[in-house]
Amino acid sequence: MELATVILIIAILLAMILPGFSYLKNRAERTTCMQNLRNIYVSTTVYLQDHGSWPQVDPATLNTPEYPAAWVKALQPYSLAEKNWVCPSVQRALNNPDLTKPETRRIDYLATPFGDERNLPYKYPRQPWFIERGDMHGDGQLILFPDGQVQSLKEVLRDTTVQNFDM
Repeated sequence: MELATVILIIAILLAMILPGFSYLKNRAERTTCMQNLRNIYVSTTVYLQDHGSWPQVDPATLNTPEYPAAWVKALQPYSLAEKNWVCPSVQRALNNPDLTKPETRRIDYLATPFGDERNLPYKYPRQPWFIERGDMHGDGQLILFPDGQVQSLKEVLRDTTVQNFDM
């Protein structure tokens, strides 16, 4: 009887603790995702300094293997690893596919297309550079801005400076 009571108490404690571990895991994945976007920002900024314009990746190829390959190739010389293009929450949700295979290669952050005009990506300070493909963290997609700031969609919508614009 005592053994059953001890097992029951341990089971209750585990049931109370497990949601906390899940929350911590989700926060860690969100933090990794934000760091991925910051790494993309650094590489893209250096690319812009070197070339003067945005990488010209055709947005019409978005759902083809050429799109991720073009972005990886454009920013790879700036020490951006291929794993920086992958959100860990998406990777876990897809049961961790092997990203070294061409058929499973992907990027989880989509770029805003810009023309090849010199320094055009800096012209509009609130025009996102990259947007996370889906809301994997529960507060809207993560968005990377030209100043290196990463915000969730909900944070952007709460931002009064964005909402107070003239029509």
